[in-house]
Amino acid sequence: DKVSQALIAAGAPADCEAQVRPSAKAQFGDYQANGVMSVAKKLGMPHRQLAEKVVQLLDLGDVAAKVEIAGPGFINIFLNSDWVARQADRVLNAPKLGIAPVEPQTIVIDYSAPNVAKEMHVGHLRSTIIGDAAARTQEFLGHKVIRANHVG
Repeated sequence: DKVSQALIAAGAPADCEAQVRPSAKAQFGDYQANGVMSVAKKLGMPHRQLAEKVVQLLDLGDVAAKVEIAGPGFINIFLNSDWVARQADRVLNAPKLGIAPVEPQTIVIDYSAPNVAKEMHVGHLRSTIIGDAAARTQEFLGHKVIRANHVG
């Protein structure tokens, strides 16, 4: 939202997409805003010039430790590690990780059906682990879970 607001303040149309994505490599920061180049093309201005304008108008508060322009107009955002730690601490100390209560339902999860007429293999374990993870997640959310774990 903040990058989109800065793009619009820099002259982009209101329906522009900031295209903020997690960076593929740590050297490019935690996130990249890649939408500047397509917006600059639509506006008929140099990519890097628009990127510079966006960075000047971008107010990330204490969320980012550093914001830089790379290449033709990519905006790299490096998160502030203190901010990340505060967010993690807030979530980890909240009851049920801050997840809102749900109206409890009864959920049946049917998983793990090894065929006793054949040899067991790792695929049977995979099904069991996925089913158990789904059941535990639903129980954590507050639902009553009936596990239907059968053979055959």
